[in-house]
Amino acid sequence: MKKLLPTSTAGSLPKPSWLAEPETLWSPWKLHDETLVEGKQDALRLALQEQQQAGIDIVSDGEQTRQHFVTTFIEHLSGVDFEKRETVRIRDRYDASVPTVVGAVTRQKPVFVEDAKFLRQLTHQPIKWALPGPMTMIDTLHDVHYKSREKLAWEFAKILNQEAHELEAAGVDIIQFDEPAFNVFFDEVNDWGVATLERAIEGLKCETAVHICYGYGIKANTDWKKTLGSEWRQYEEAFPKLQKSSIDIISLECHNSHVPMELMELIRGKKVMVGAIDVASHIIETPEQVAQTLRQALQFVDADKLYPCTNCGMAPLPRQVARGKLQALSAGAEIVRRELTHSIL
Repeated sequence: MKKLLPTSTAGSLPKPSWLAEPETLWSPWKLHDETLVEGKQDALRLALQEQQQAGIDIVSDGEQTRQHFVTTFIEHLSGVDFEKRETVRIRDRYDASVPTVVGAVTRQKPVFVEDAKFLRQLTHQPIKWALPGPMTMIDTLHDVHYKSREKLAWEFAKILNQEAHELEAAGVDIIQFDEPAFNVFFDEVNDWGVATLERAIEGLKCETAVHICYGYGIKANTDWKKTLGSEWRQYEEAFPKLQKSSIDIISLECHNSHVPMELMELIRGKKVMVGAIDVASHIIETPEQVAQTLRQALQFVDADKLYPCTNCGMAPLPRQVARGKLQALSAGAEIVRRELTHSIL
């Protein structure tokens, strides 16, 4: 029998201090060559162990083997020049120095497949693997070749589909596409954003998810959130399209966000990863706070389709805080699980 309210994380967990600078997003590696490969595998083992000890049901690699959730994937593709950098505005929120698309983008070899195989060997639990979504990928680049955001997104969707099929073959149970850009570029989401996502999941038999969040708890994101007013209704734009799409699971930011819970009615029928852990705060939630967020979500999501989760990745947090939050997520889910089981009985 499938477990009710299976818990998972949105993606990243803090890296150990011997691998990269703690509490820093996208910090450079401290190891090199063979020791880096070994160090990443050790960190992956630790991330898995932390999730297991906290009682997380659907585990991931904690993104230990990648420096950045988008560019680490792009680094392995041809057609992108990492020496030729330009400053661009990311998601209309902050400036970043990004690589340039100088030719046709292609994938010469698998990017994360070996890492996924390594994780698969370590556990019998369901595993989830995160990939960047096509729209978020194009928003993290300067393009002088295609000169069209849509054309480049379709090319990336093709490449992501190749990677996803190999991850599925490596034993990944859920492939998640990270699309924070879905909360910003509403016309594009409508015109081709969801369509390119459909292309990325074409032919997959494993479960698929899209993670649409308001971002890590970094200053650029928290400042932006302050401008969104008392109600964050951005999800309203993408939800009707996603509800009709083939994506199985939609991952959302709920706890301490200003997202009106009733918006989830627009994706009724889909499985929903309900973010019940705030990644922008060092305060560790109590199990009861987690339970309360889940109870609210249950008004709009059927119990067999609700997956308690974190709002976003936890890479910038101190390790002990992330550990505490994982434990709270498990304990809060268990409270609601018991309530649901008792009401059935």
